[in-house]
Amino acid sequence: MEYMKKNKPHILLTNDDGIRSPGLWAAASELSKIGYVTVAAPREQSSGMGRSLPSTSDGIIRKEQVQVNGQEWDVYAVGGSPAQAVLHGVLEIIPYKPDLVVSGINYGENVGLGITISGTVGAAMEAASMGIPALAISLQTETQYHLSHSEDIDFATAGYFTGYFARLILEKKFPQEVDLIKVEVPNHATPETGWQVARLSRSRYYDAVPAKRDSWEQPGPISYQHSEGIKLEAEDSDAYVLREKKIVAVTPINLDMTARVTLSDFEKLLRD
Repeated sequence: MEYMKKNKPHILLTNDDGIRSPGLWAAASELSKIGYVTVAAPREQSSGMGRSLPSTSDGIIRKEQVQVNGQEWDVYAVGGSPAQAVLHGVLEIIPYKPDLVVSGINYGENVGLGITISGTVGAAMEAASMGIPALAISLQTETQYHLSHSEDIDFATAGYFTGYFARLILEKKFPQEVDLIKVEVPNHATPETGWQVARLSRSRYYDAVPAKRDSWEQPGPISYQHSEGIKLEAEDSDAYVLREKKIVAVTPINLDMTARVTLSDFEKLLRD
């Protein structure tokens, strides 16, 4: 897109599923109705990378053209993690600070204690750490689709909510304590589906599953499955709102991970 400033907001769009993901393009189509969109996303599938900045990333940026719904897009495929794609986008690709960074739409929900594993959320965290409003958005999908670019997944409704919450972030002045917003869209949602602000679940949403192999010399990545403990979640948690109420879960996130305790009381506990 053209770098025009300032009659429309400029949005930097990234993801963790890679530059060819249909979820990315569903978001791009909706965000282009709001402002100028620059797409800078990992060259490769980069799920589960969190906010990592691997020293092994090559940082190569390749400008490519992609056609989506009859529209030609100039996009930037970045040799790096989702967080690094944000850094390259802000520091090198866009000649000024974007008004908003959007990360997604992800294949698979990112809820509970696993959000720091998520490359989708990690990219939004990186943007927020630079003082840029950020949105991370994911669509609930079955685990077999998580690392795919399957066109069996319909991102239309998640695209609608991407635009909906992007507009809110651009229009509203949020409290200083809110660094980014995380949005989870149920798999059978429609644009008429309701939404609710929810806190992070205190549970693991996915349990780790050990590798199945006869020897440690064999390749054996650890996999994951939905946790049974999610059924016991509090009604104000993102996991409950998404899975049990089946509405869109919206969670305000703060990057300050300091535990919510009185520091002097905790110090006294340590010293006694």
